Amino acid sequence: MKKTALLFPGQGSQYVGMGRSFVETSEDAGQLFAMAEKISGIELEKLCFDGPLEELTRVLYLQPALTAVNLACHQYLRARLPDFKPAYVAGHSLGEYSALQAAGVLSRENTMRLVTRRGELMEREGAAHPGGMRAVLGLTIEQVDEILKRSTGDGVAVVANHNSEKQVVVSGDNKGLDEISALCGELGGKVIALKVSVANHSPLVAGAVEDFSGFMAAVSFLAPQVPLLFNVTAKEENDPEEIRKIMARQIASRVRWFEIINQMVAEGVQVFVELGPKTVLTGLMKKILPRKSGIVCLQADTPELIDRAIEVIIDEA
Repeated sequence: MKKTALLFPGQGSQYVGMGRSFVETSEDAGQLFAMAEKISGIELEKLCFDGPLEELTRVLYLQPALTAVNLACHQYLRARLPDFKPAYVAGHSLGEYSALQAAGVLSRENTMRLVTRRGELMEREGAAHPGGMRAVLGLTIEQVDEILKRSTGDGVAVVANHNSEKQVVVSGDNKGLDEISALCGELGGKVIALKVSVANHSPLVAGAVEDFSGFMAAVSFLAPQVPLLFNVTAKEENDPEEIRKIMARQIASRVRWFEIINQMVAEGVQVFVELGPKTVLTGLMKKILPRKSGIVCLQADTPELIDRAIEVIIDEA
């Protein structure tokens, strides 16, 4: 089998209808959704399959909904290719919980418990400390960090995601984001407001960290069975207690996605499979990978697309 990394998407990848094809064709997927609904207390099938999108996008509902779909994708892959062991797994922000499950750190049930509570806490913090997120295109992380250092206003703005060489997402309150956006524009950066109501990965949601850490204390964590690169550190970690601490910090910390992917490339990964809705991470891969690298990037969120990905993974040519 080819050296393969599994990547799990996070917020922004949701769409109405996601996951339907698994439940319509698989009893196992139906049982997974039933478990997820029982733990979350949310009618996830109805929300994922029928929307409305406004409710599906609400952080309180989005986190368990998107995670349930990611888990259904992984469950199908495991059933079709039981001997497959990925070289790496990783997840972008919320997607990191799906990666923890895929790596054997969390059970599916505990994964759903954690993302449900995470969604509740982040919705709470978003209501108490309103803000948003904006993508900065065309500037490097060094340039954006320097702009943040030069900022003299009293608003809040930090780097939330380092997604590719010249795609950085900043997070904060409107005052801070407006100032940073203007400074980025002066350097030639293009700034795009994202459709989110919570300033993820910023000090505005840091109030959730302590409560979430306390909630995680009662959840069983195991050592990863496959290498997992963490958003906060872009490094591996095998100690379950350290993983708890990292995942508590993750809520308000920078997502080092560009570093994570570059490390996997340096370690010789041949195939990247985005296992979940939409093609957000696959799109980023096109910006990260060297030209003519020969590395294959696939997105798979239906049984048919996962079957195609399996053909690539097992192809020895």
